[in-house]
Amino acid sequence: LTIRNPKLWWPHTLGTPHLYRASFSFHNAGKITDRKSVVFGIRKVSDFYTKQGFRGFKINGKKILVRGGGWVDHLFLDDTPESNRNQLEYVKNMNLNTIRLEGFWGNSQSLYSLCDSLGIMVMAGWSCQWEWENLVKKKVDPKYGGVISKADIALMSDAWHDQIVWLRNHPAIFAWFGGSDKIPSPAAEKSYLHILSQIDSTRIYLASAKEWTSTVGPSAVKMRGPYAYEPPVYWFADTAYGGAFGFNTETGPGAQIPPVESIKKMLSPQHLWPVDSVWDYHCGRHMFGKLDRFTKALALRYGTSRSLAEFARKAQVMEYEIMRPMFEAFSARRYVSTGVIQWMLNSAWPEMYWQLYDYYLMPTGAFYGAQKASQPYHTVYDYARRALYVVNDRLQDKNNCTLHVRVYDPQSQLKYEKKIGVNLPANSSKEVLKLPQFPWLKTICFVDLRLTDSSGKEIDNNFYWLSKKRDILDYNLKPNGWYFYTLTSQYADFTALNKLPEVAVNYKITWRKKGKGFTV
Repeated sequence: LTIRNPKLWWPHTLGTPHLYRASFSFHNAGKITDRKSVVFGIRKVSDFYTKQGFRGFKINGKKILVRGGGWVDHLFLDDTPESNRNQLEYVKNMNLNTIRLEGFWGNSQSLYSLCDSLGIMVMAGWSCQWEWENLVKKKVDPKYGGVISKADIALMSDAWHDQIVWLRNHPAIFAWFGGSDKIPSPAAEKSYLHILSQIDSTRIYLASAKEWTSTVGPSAVKMRGPYAYEPPVYWFADTAYGGAFGFNTETGPGAQIPPVESIKKMLSPQHLWPVDSVWDYHCGRHMFGKLDRFTKALALRYGTSRSLAEFARKAQVMEYEIMRPMFEAFSARRYVSTGVIQWMLNSAWPEMYWQLYDYYLMPTGAFYGAQKASQPYHTVYDYARRALYVVNDRLQDKNNCTLHVRVYDPQSQLKYEKKIGVNLPANSSKEVLKLPQFPWLKTICFVDLRLTDSSGKEIDNNFYWLSKKRDILDYNLKPNGWYFYTLTSQYADFTALNKLPEVAVNYKITWRKKGKGFTV
């Protein structure tokens, strides 16, 4: 089948996800004996490598900064096309372009078909469940996991074959993972690669989501954490672990507390306040089984909370503040940075950890931090160097723009102002200004950034609150166990925010009927 000058499938952040439908019918003795209809897209997936040796990806020959989250199926595997669409619309609304599936495949092709039509890329592959002794319930190899015997390799190879045949027509899928935390044994990988050569050569194969070297060479991605609380400066300052360099396949600043409405659904009244062991029950396992790192940082940075309402409100503020710079740092450092996957996107059950929106589909502060950081045209503050960047995430130049910088003191008095003419080359980022030290700064200040196009129309705005007392990382302090986060030796102080006078906010909500639903 030859299609001349096809309309290409693009991720929604770069273009239109064009799709085609091919219909086939089989005839015997003048009668149709079978028919099949297949929806597919046409696109080219390739990769490139940074000077540091990390892998990046291209779609249709164009580099793309991968921004996404780790997808998990619902606890009872009862996801529906409607629930999948609701969540993927959230992904698109946040301007993220990717979901990563670690062994979660859905209960139908609905998830993948929706990603095809919405222009959301998918990284698919095996989970870590077969790699660890406590999960696979058998002896495992420290490098190759539990799939060692000929029988197990044959079983996994059959599954690999069947799932790739099942999903290979979906243009949204751009990478297959042969492993997660470990890599397949040489024998297993040989089988996987043979299957790929026979049935699918249109995607990138990665042996692991971690830094391993297999029979085909380095995976050229990293899985160095963090998975727990980190201050905003971490993502710009860190050059050893999870900071903005290379492709980080799973990472994030830890706990994301749901809004208060969801907390009240999750917990019985006697456990709503203060934070107790029932809250911890709704966290993760092992070193992620408590909220202590988050609650310590929240209290030291924003002040002690005296009620559930105060705690939940401050939590949303800090979640926004610590999620935004993760995505911003990777965006500003493109293409030294090539991608970042927030761990996780969603939750399989009501919980307090790793979620941009909660089990009840309520966005957390982290949702809006990711959304703000991923705007198509964006201004970014580098917490490590006090530098300002302008970012263009599109494939077309955006020239003759103006960046308006204003800095205010806690009384909203303008203390610094500057306007800069900037050009935004396609798919790029560049540093345009370094803010000076402010001798008048005593506690906190506010940085207001506005970007306008050549006609004067605002195309981006960003607002930061900064502390005279800085967050300081200490790499000499080692957490117990694995390096799942870098410890903080000094916390920023935003308690002055508690003294700001309250103001009345006027707002108007308009509902408009749109199809079967409503637009707010």
